[in-house]
Amino acid sequence: MKRASQCQLFRGAWGGLLAAFVAAAALLPAQTRNLDIYWIDVEGGASTLIVSPSGESLLIDTGWTVDGRDAKRILAATREAGLQKIDYLLISHWHADHVGGLAALSKSIPIGRFFDHGDAIEKENQQWLDSYKAAATGKRTVVKPGDRLRIKGVQTLVVSSNQQVLAKPVNGGGPNPLCADAEQKAPVALENQRTAGVLLTFGKFKFLDLVDLDWEKEMELACPVNKLGQVTVYQTSRHGSFDGAGAPAFLGAIRPQVVVVNNGPRKGMGQVDNNVKSLTPAGKQGAPYERNAYLRLAKLPGIEGIWQEHLSLLDPDPKHNTAENMIANFEDTAECQGHWIKASVERDGKFTVTNSRNGFAKTYTAR
Repeated sequence: MKRASQCQLFRGAWGGLLAAFVAAAALLPAQTRNLDIYWIDVEGGASTLIVSPSGESLLIDTGWTVDGRDAKRILAATREAGLQKIDYLLISHWHADHVGGLAALSKSIPIGRFFDHGDAIEKENQQWLDSYKAAATGKRTVVKPGDRLRIKGVQTLVVSSNQQVLAKPVNGGGPNPLCADAEQKAPVALENQRTAGVLLTFGKFKFLDLVDLDWEKEMELACPVNKLGQVTVYQTSRHGSFDGAGAPAFLGAIRPQVVVVNNGPRKGMGQVDNNVKSLTPAGKQGAPYERNAYLRLAKLPGIEGIWQEHLSLLDPDPKHNTAENMIANFEDTAECQGHWIKASVERDGKFTVTNSRNGFAKTYTAR
């Protein structure tokens, strides 16, 4: 009986160790998993899929309707990421190129929670708010600046919403010397100013997505105090269209290492800002700045890479677009395959950006 008892004790101890080992092994993938960000080609709309190291997902915007094209492209990205559902969806604002794909997408994959800037709306956009409410029934939350989306493994801070921005600086932000002669501009569109934008933090890595926020609101975030600090990756506002965004005092404050331009073939980057009539608050002419969006970005101190969803057919000059191997799509036809751009971020701040069109990849290290 004594020997049997010892054997049983041994087996019990071994069983406990084995169970602990299996449990630890099960946790290992989550602990070593990267943060993945997919910029999905919705041809001049916006759709960004974020998969945290915990496996939870956040989708920002759903592109256009276009006979379900963008919903299908988003669904393909979720499959590439190994997702069975989208845990969180943030709709930045009520424009067709940002919420149009939702109705079709919500029928194709489960969506857990919905976030937005609220019900403020113009009559012409009512159908998109109605579509959103139909999909989000019982699962909706209105966000304001300073709110945090509770996504395991990353910090996701709302920095703008419903025409408001952060009240106090975060991420090491402070006084911005670039504001002294900075040009002020009138609002581009009221709904763009309502955009819900976010700053995502994963260790040293910082990702800023302000979606369609305009010049005036960029200046509120940057002057006289930079409220955002410096970021690692910046997704261009207004699809890289710097006729109403890309304020130099703002771009110089956030100092991105890498920029992703979510433009379409004929929307966003390629439009030139010819407005030279705006005045500073002191009544002086604003300081000169580069009118071409790509060149304005390329001249930023510390910039290491610019990636584009599309070649700009508004301005296809090679000098006004990034290198071909860093452009995901070239076509302006129904045959466009909608290649994505992906960033995979390690815990030490090293991250690799990949172009799914050609497999070209480049690795950076977050400062």
